[in-house]
Amino acid sequence: MGNKNSCCSFGSPSPPARKAKAKDPPVFEEHLPEGDLSTNNLQHISEREGDDGDNLDPSCDPSAATLFLERSKQSLENGMTRKKSSHQIAPQGLKKSSSCSTIYLDDSTVSQPNLKNTVKCVSLAIYYHIKNRQSERRMDIFDERLHPLTRDGVTDDYDRHNPEHRQIYKFVRTLFNAAQLTAECAIITLVYLERLLTYAELDIAPCNWKRIVLGAILLASKVWDDQAVWNVDYCQILKDITVEDMNELERQFLELLQFNINVPSSVYAKYYFDLRSLAEANDLSFPTEPLSKERAQKLEAMSRVMQDKYTAEAHRNGMKKWSSLDNIRNDPRRSVAILS
Repeated sequence: MGNKNSCCSFGSPSPPARKAKAKDPPVFEEHLPEGDLSTNNLQHISEREGDDGDNLDPSCDPSAATLFLERSKQSLENGMTRKKSSHQIAPQGLKKSSSCSTIYLDDSTVSQPNLKNTVKCVSLAIYYHIKNRQSERRMDIFDERLHPLTRDGVTDDYDRHNPEHRQIYKFVRTLFNAAQLTAECAIITLVYLERLLTYAELDIAPCNWKRIVLGAILLASKVWDDQAVWNVDYCQILKDITVEDMNELERQFLELLQFNINVPSSVYAKYYFDLRSLAEANDLSFPTEPLSKERAQKLEAMSRVMQDKYTAEAHRNGMKKWSSLDNIRNDPRRSVAILS
């Protein structure tokens, strides 16, 4: 009878639950509603997907303005322009205008940009990034004193003087010519560079611009070109750099990008046309030539091929011949000015 354990089916009432004190840790994880900040180490989905339209990433969002164009406007508004010299794309003269008998065109299009002009425009964009940087945020992996590109190292004032446009263009042109990279790769390089500055909260400065550009070119060549250049091939171009250093540069560059190497076609087109706007604002005119009979026939053949392609696609989808081109594609077109 004195046994505390009872064999009855009805147990004694359980003691009341102890109220949790303020100092006691929560037993169960609280499910946060969307928009609230989590206090643990795991990042809430609402924290990762920002809805603030003021902080759009220009390398991912086609509606956001490119960083290099905004920084170039700062110099133009303040009356500061780069030194004009013989490294311009074309000598300035009378502007050629098309007429009924003669049509002037340049050989650069969004699908097939001119390599030399594009590399010079990308170098000019990097120049304005360095010149109009807002702070001096750095990382060791890009510092030339810690990771020199040559055996001679760097001078004591390597981080004090901004490079000129000619110096940047010479460095980029050397890599593109030696590795036989395309003009599209130059545009992707600029996209990755601005994505790095946005994601890593980094500034491109005299002390790190070469390694940042090298990392962007290295990644863009592997993502864009079908026949990618290996890291050991860049060591043949830059004689004093090691393969281990190139591998570490590529690895950390990818981590800082959060492995986001996707470039939408609309973003690519935005960067291309903004580069043309940058060239026009800085008197870097693209050389134009009169439209010849052979080139006109080539353009007509290309247009006929695309027309036949869309017509065949329309017939497969059951569209009539007089239907609008906007209805041929199943997905809605975001903008009529951007062609993918």
